[in-house]
Amino acid sequence: MTDKIEELIQQFNPQPIRIPINKCDLEEVIETLISQMFPICDCPEPVDVHEKLKEAAVTLHANISSLTGEQKADEITESFFGQFPSLRERLYKDAACYLKADPAAKSLEEVILTYPGFYALCVHRVAHELHRLGVPLIARLFSEYAHSKVGIDIHPAARIGKNLFMDHGTGIVIGETAEIGNNVKIYQGVTLGALYVEKKLSDVKRHPTVEDNVVIYANATILGGKTVVGHDSVIGGGAWLTRSVVPYSLVSNSIDVKIRMVRDFSSPYDFVI
Repeated sequence: MTDKIEELIQQFNPQPIRIPINKCDLEEVIETLISQMFPICDCPEPVDVHEKLKEAAVTLHANISSLTGEQKADEITESFFGQFPSLRERLYKDAACYLKADPAAKSLEEVILTYPGFYALCVHRVAHELHRLGVPLIARLFSEYAHSKVGIDIHPAARIGKNLFMDHGTGIVIGETAEIGNNVKIYQGVTLGALYVEKKLSDVKRHPTVEDNVVIYANATILGGKTVVGHDSVIGGGAWLTRSVVPYSLVSNSIDVKIRMVRDFSSPYDFVI
């Protein structure tokens, strides 16, 4: 390395961003919480989850305390772990929904271990509970950790009902004020977003409402806080929707598909993508 390079490195002096929480420790916490909801054991001996959960609770409490103070951290951590069994029960039912909805799924174990949509939903339900309890920074850290792992971006404030099925999942975006009902199916690349972004709208509902039993196919975009997708509707792949539709609607793009023989096609057809 030259003297000039060393000099340039010495001149680089950014001010550190000081945050009162430990990102790495909290990423371990979310992994522990999910793994202990669904403990995997390759031996006949029973799995003791209590020690791992105690360690996660201590770490979570310490980080919450750094943000809110000791007394408030006690209340939040107690409330969170008070809800933990019901979160687990809800997620088992969500996993059963995946098994029922996807012909490729052969067992609950396969869903729990391998489905990115189910993993993102697990993390969201945990993060949403912490957001509701008043620690949005930790909740957002959890949701962005899941985003980095499976490519599904769900804001922890989004309200999601029972049995959300995200098939494949990659590229799904669900915004902060989105509301999703029960038994909804969403495929890859779907966006539930805002029509436009301005800071003054931070406390305004900006993202759509999706009612019960709706199916949204791949790469559909649904925008706007006043947009409501009525129950039992189907939104076709690639659709662009910025206004409400009544229940039992079928929304689709009009696409003119032309089919010709390759031998009559003069342009190159062996594209490299």
